[in-house]
Amino acid sequence: MKYCLFALICTLFYSVVPAQQYTPVNTGTTISFKIKNFGFTVDGSFSGIKGAIEFAPDDLAKASFEVTIDAASINTDNTMRDNHLREESYFDVKNHPLIRFVSTRVSASNKKGIFLMFGKLTIKDHTQELSFPFSASSMAEGYQFDGEFKINRRDFKVGGSSTLSDNVVVTLRVFAKK
Repeated sequence: MKYCLFALICTLFYSVVPAQQYTPVNTGTTISFKIKNFGFTVDGSFSGIKGAIEFAPDDLAKASFEVTIDAASINTDNTMRDNHLREESYFDVKNHPLIRFVSTRVSASNKKGIFLMFGKLTIKDHTQELSFPFSASSMAEGYQFDGEFKINRRDFKVGGSSTLSDNVVVTLRVFAKK
């Protein structure tokens, strides 16, 4: 009887342990992109990350990522270009100040230490589903998440210029603290 009571208490304890929750922070986080313009590669980045992440590599069914970045924070090291990218025909930051990603599922991949992220990316009220591999490195204060994906900027109605490539490579290095 004592064993059954102990087993019941342990079961209840483990079922109510909260999921590991993390907050993405700007320090240690880099959200960068590359796109061809007139055949030359233009690099840029965003900052102003906020959100909530739940992650435990041994319980991916409970994993969730909901993050936003400040669209006005775009930085290509060219003030005139950055201001142009903030305008209506590109990111329209006045009406759409945030770029948002919400995961729909996280799963293991066939490579050790690599996971698969599935979710929805929203830019300027246009949402597209995407998936990409990522790694998660446990650190003393949280996790470092690294991943990369490609998007078509026209799917999000970003820019009409024919000198720009449609394809954008986005690289994520997100640090999240407990």
